[in-house]
Amino acid sequence: MAKSKVIFFCSSCGASSPKWLGKCPHCGEWNTYQEEVIQKETVAEEKRRSWAGNGKSEPVKAVPLGNIQTGATRRLATPDGELNRVLGGGIVPGSLVLIGGQPGIGKSTLLLQVAVQLPAKVLYVSGEESEEQIKMRADRLPEGRSECFILTETNTSKILQQAQDLQPQLLIVDSIQTMNSPHLDSAPGGVSQVRECAAELLRFAKETNIPVFLIGHINKEGDIAGPKLLEHIVDCVLQFEGDRHNTYRILRTLKNRFGSTDEMGIYEMRSEGLREVSNPSELLLSQKDEELSGCAVAATMEGLRPMLIETQALVSKSVYGTPQRSATGFDMRRLQMLLAVLEKRCGYYFSMNDVFLNLAGGIRVEDPAIDLAIVAALVSSLLDVSIPSDVCFAGEVGLSGEIRAVSRIEQRIAEADRLGFKEMYISKYNAKGLDFNKFGIRVMTLGKVEELKGALFV
Repeated sequence: MAKSKVIFFCSSCGASSPKWLGKCPHCGEWNTYQEEVIQKETVAEEKRRSWAGNGKSEPVKAVPLGNIQTGATRRLATPDGELNRVLGGGIVPGSLVLIGGQPGIGKSTLLLQVAVQLPAKVLYVSGEESEEQIKMRADRLPEGRSECFILTETNTSKILQQAQDLQPQLLIVDSIQTMNSPHLDSAPGGVSQVRECAAELLRFAKETNIPVFLIGHINKEGDIAGPKLLEHIVDCVLQFEGDRHNTYRILRTLKNRFGSTDEMGIYEMRSEGLREVSNPSELLLSQKDEELSGCAVAATMEGLRPMLIETQALVSKSVYGTPQRSATGFDMRRLQMLLAVLEKRCGYYFSMNDVFLNLAGGIRVEDPAIDLAIVAALVSSLLDVSIPSDVCFAGEVGLSGEIRAVSRIEQRIAEADRLGFKEMYISKYNAKGLDFNKFGIRVMTLGKVEELKGALFV
């Protein structure tokens, strides 16, 4: 027989307590403990819970590190090149991937599009929509070659049993917050239910070597709903970002045990599904008929992908006593530092001016190589002198006003050359060992910020 009891779980970190606590002693959050009714299983019931076939468990033995054979993991490549990029080259067999995002942003459309186009057997499990709703959405997507099976179920035991019988090459669960385990008495979406369902799916993925994709809701703070333990359980966490009033979507990697966390995929939402944006510069470079002051193009990197992004600055006289500082897509503290460098080293005074900074396309960039472009855009707006649209920048600005070298400078120059830029300003410390003759773009080197005034604003 099974025993039912009440335990309080922290919705932030997943810690448990036999009684309610105002403040979690593990993560320090207040008013996060929630009551959950759980069911403790007997030993006989626990033995029956196995998805390895006949339920027999083999003894586990420790293996010396030197005896473990390493080799390239054979990944399952999807027709979606952007998804392959953020996953590190494709889907790893037996991996558990979690995709989070705002409601209506396109998470279900993205995975249904993968399920329809992947040339393999896919089981798509939905706990939120009916079969007819999924079929209506699939009819709008491009036709594929996969054997896509639809299952509308929320019971994890029935889902895993169906997956065991079907043996798909990919399992998609939409969403993890709607799933419930029959071994717990709590309601779906609770801390214990989310944790237990994720643990069962993880055990199924590792034992059968079938990759599993989970769709997760997010809360009002932007974090994935449920305990933080959910993000620790999975192998990869992807964040699907964007504005529902904007057609572009960004897929970022927050955690990846099989690849880099610096990669990013860009999509455009259309009526027939999500279109891959293989050239991000079409999104990040604004279109204008005439040259305007305060605009400069930066050559940045997102993972291994070079991108050109337009930085826009507006410097105007302050109406109030305290000047305003605002930055969209850029670190505010770094903007304050660059303004201080311009005042101290170059004599450009912003103390009585409002400064507004924006990165085109609604993207957030943390690459320090865009410092030089931001400095150029700020000076351009202050002096009301436009920068030619065929000029770009790549360089980090230090506190003493020096322009420091950045990584992967050849890829940045090659991307600017490919997009038709005529001139590029970089650090002189990047010029060592660099062959300028193999590029069709004119490369100019600078050592200090002061030199930028004579090169552009004479």
